Amino acid sequence: MGRVIQRDKLQELLSVLRANKKKIVATNGCFDILHVGHVRYLKKSKSFGDVLIVGLNSDKSVRSIKGPTRPINPEEDRAEVLCALESVDYVVLFDEDSPKDLLEIIKPNIYTKGADYTLKTLPEADVILRNNGWVEFIDFVEGKSTTKIIDKIK
Repeated sequence: MGRVIQRDKLQELLSVLRANKKKIVATNGCFDILHVGHVRYLKKSKSFGDVLIVGLNSDKSVRSIKGPTRPINPEEDRAEVLCALESVDYVVLFDEDSPKDLLEIIKPNIYTKGADYTLKTLPEADVILRNNGWVEFIDFVEGKSTTKIIDKIK
């Protein structure tokens, strides 16, 4: 089971993981209403390495990106649900709209993102590539999204 790690403790954790030759995978997202698309995405992400660190947009960040009615679930709940997944090793919250600063700290071996991006359109690609990382793009599960769930509820 995963655990939430504070950003100021991340460097210490990463030092231990690297000393033990662990391949670090990172991804990020809002993960507001967890659904099967998220679960499959995170499972696939974990398959690329030994440890999966999920950068989780804070409530402030989600509101900035998705508007004043989001998130549906508060950051503490979203983090706990993610930590309950077998594929997730660590969750770290970030307040910024972009995970770039967090990824500068993590410097993952592999970074995963949805296949709606390419290296040219992925804003954080430069951070990953500059730090000798690799980007893997993962296909979405057709018809599964938090927005669709919210629309259905309405």
